[in-house]
Amino acid sequence: MRTMVIGDVHSGLKALEQLMVRAEVGPRDHLIFLGDYVDGWGQAVETVDFLLELQAKQRCTFIRGNHDELCNDWLKGGDKNPLWLQHGGRATLDSYDKADDKVKKLHVNFYDNLDNYYIDGENRLFIHAGFTNLKGVEQEYDTKTFYWDRTLWELALSLNPSLALGDALYPKRLTHYKEIFIGHTPVTRIGITTPRKAANIWNVDTGAAFKGPLTIMDVNSKEFWQSDPVHLLYPIENGRN
Repeated sequence: MRTMVIGDVHSGLKALEQLMVRAEVGPRDHLIFLGDYVDGWGQAVETVDFLLELQAKQRCTFIRGNHDELCNDWLKGGDKNPLWLQHGGRATLDSYDKADDKVKKLHVNFYDNLDNYYIDGENRLFIHAGFTNLKGVEQEYDTKTFYWDRTLWELALSLNPSLALGDALYPKRLTHYKEIFIGHTPVTRIGITTPRKAANIWNVDTGAAFKGPLTIMDVNSKEFWQSDPVHLLYPIENGRN
């Protein structure tokens, strides 16, 4: 059995289907999704349907992303947050306009039951964005930090590479976990489209919402597989570009 982590999907179902084939995902693999299943490309409803079907066949862990929370808020109360619409929500709204109430109810249940984070048996943390509490995720004050924070990744990128675990100046936040796997802030912002490690953090968001590929990675071997650049799979859509 492999433990596989998947970056931000952003409704790119065609890319996710490519990954299932390219990584030869089998029923014994544990799939950990880092969140942001919707907002971007035009298959929001189909993507969540696919994930629900996948969950019925094998072990899946679904982490909550900020876009999932925004979509869920809209489904529950009809609040069309203007910033949400600007950042991929419009495509999601259009997708759900074609869904009936039964599908919407199933999806609300999916969003409600997402995990804020997951810690495996080897003390590896999987979280969409980050946390700020120096004592770790269990002591975080505001759960929204788990899917909105960018400071954890910014901290890792800015860390002096000569610092080692145990040094007085080594960030205490990073000492609690063997490794941390995140999405949320695409690595395309630093000019790359492959998973990037900084300190003990792996960022697996390779820009699928924009012009990058979707990525799945074996957390043990660090071998990874990627889809085609997702925008090429949706040639008449803009995604979040």
